[in-house]
Amino acid sequence: MRSLYQKKVKKRTIILAFFFMLWICLLIFRLTQLQVINHSRLKAEVVEQNQNRYVIHPKRGTIYDRTGNILARSIPRKSVFFTPFKGEPHKLQLETILMLKKVLNLSSGDLQRTKAKIAKNDPFIWVKRKIDPEKADKVKKLHLNGIHFIEENKRFYPQGKLAAHILGRVNIDDIGASGIEYKYNSVLEGKKGERLILRDAKRREYRFETIKEPIDGKDIILTIDETIQYIAEKELEKGVLKNKADWGTVIISHPSTGEILAMANYPFFNLNNIPPSLLLKLDRNKAIHHLFDPGSTFKIITASAALESKSVSFNDSFDCSEGVIQVAGKSIRDHDRFETLSFPEVIIHSSNVGTVQIGQRIGEEILFNMIKTFGFGKKTKIDLPAEEKGIFRSLDEWTDISVASHSIGYEISVTPIQMLQAINIIANKGTIIHPKIVKKSPISSDEVKEILPQYPRVISEETASKLALILQGVVQEGTGKAAHIKDYTVVGKTGTAQKYDPSTGGYSSSAHIASFIGCVLGDEPVFSMIVVIDDPKGQYYGGQVAAPIFREIASKVLRYLHIPRQKNPVETLITAKYWRQTGE
Repeated sequence: MRSLYQKKVKKRTIILAFFFMLWICLLIFRLTQLQVINHSRLKAEVVEQNQNRYVIHPKRGTIYDRTGNILARSIPRKSVFFTPFKGEPHKLQLETILMLKKVLNLSSGDLQRTKAKIAKNDPFIWVKRKIDPEKADKVKKLHLNGIHFIEENKRFYPQGKLAAHILGRVNIDDIGASGIEYKYNSVLEGKKGERLILRDAKRREYRFETIKEPIDGKDIILTIDETIQYIAEKELEKGVLKNKADWGTVIISHPSTGEILAMANYPFFNLNNIPPSLLLKLDRNKAIHHLFDPGSTFKIITASAALESKSVSFNDSFDCSEGVIQVAGKSIRDHDRFETLSFPEVIIHSSNVGTVQIGQRIGEEILFNMIKTFGFGKKTKIDLPAEEKGIFRSLDEWTDISVASHSIGYEISVTPIQMLQAINIIANKGTIIHPKIVKKSPISSDEVKEILPQYPRVISEETASKLALILQGVVQEGTGKAAHIKDYTVVGKTGTAQKYDPSTGGYSSSAHIASFIGCVLGDEPVFSMIVVIDDPKGQYYGGQVAAPIFREIASKVLRYLHIPRQKNPVETLITAKYWRQTGE
């Protein structure tokens, strides 16, 4: 019995020893697998789980006005993000986020987006971006696992709504989305850097390594003047509200350089707080984007063609006594009754009947070429995005009424900036200088280059001088008398156009666009301006609506620029009698 018992014990001992040795072998194999075979892979996984690479955002360049005032700059802000721990239940992860709901004012939409990302096991989840320092401190004090911060920059516009349509906006990632911010994004944005953050087993950050330093964006100087921009916006707002109009735009430029001193669009938007529903409207700068039939302001092109081609002389007269002229079966009427008008008087009093006769005398080819030479049907090359080129049909598309229509500013669609460029040609004695809104822009890391305009000739200096004289008469005794400024020489042209009605396919009899283009002259042109008011209620003529706004803005700008009153401003009585007595 003893021998049998000993055999059983021995057998059990051998079996236990075998399994013990097998366990030892398996342990050794596993350790070898972990420490040798899979060491590199496992180490990489551990390192990966305890380190993160983050972008170091560069500081976006500052945008200045021509006098050095800051229009747009970037301010440092912290953004909160969440890195879920692998294997942690989704419920616990969501509870962490819910603890931030009150502090960060998280909306139901924010929470739903975060919940969806947690469900997808996203390793990096934005909680709230670009929060103010006070909120960041409150979040830090909660000491929540997986909640971290990253330094970002938030775009800030010190003047809020001022020049909003020029400056444009950036998106949440600090990328330009419209205006100057979009057009010059590659200059302003800089280059991103990269940082490595290491964490211990408790996910506490213990080391930072900068892998790549960021390069800040370059600054840009605009041609606009903050004060002139403010004046333009203030008076434009008054004018739009007074006339119960839908919208309005004003552009002011320095004719001899093409520099835009102000570009205002009403309604305004505060760039620091833009409702999402208005983003699309903000992106549309009506000064360069909106198309409209210019109406009588376009008569300066007709007059230019007449003088340049010598189809008409100053002492030519035109019978306007009927108040209407028939062209291709359609009636074109005057806004008032006239008798016989000299060529200058036709423009001064904005007679449609007289201007159509001038256009017929010019002919379609000369008129078409003059319109084209003035730059219509193509972009002005202003350094802003989304400029429209207008609608100017080719000559083979013209009909029997096209000469008459184009002569008085119909059958063609233009932008406000194109019309401003047109008056600048006259102010610059016949040369075209393309408008620009950026004064200085960096072209390399070490160099800043001033952008210079070009000066191709459009009309002769003689033609430009005669036109300036006629347009002075518009302000002195014609349709633009409301733009007159005592002791200053002002030239200009009014415009009143019926709006196109897409529902009828024709022009509306009740909706109009009122406009005025003009220039204040001295020894050199001081500044030029266009005012466009959409669908004013009550009075709707350009001389009644837009010209007074021109006068108010121009008067204030003259005072701001300290332009002295002219001791002997040119006073030319442009009457039928004068022109018939003196001829040229």
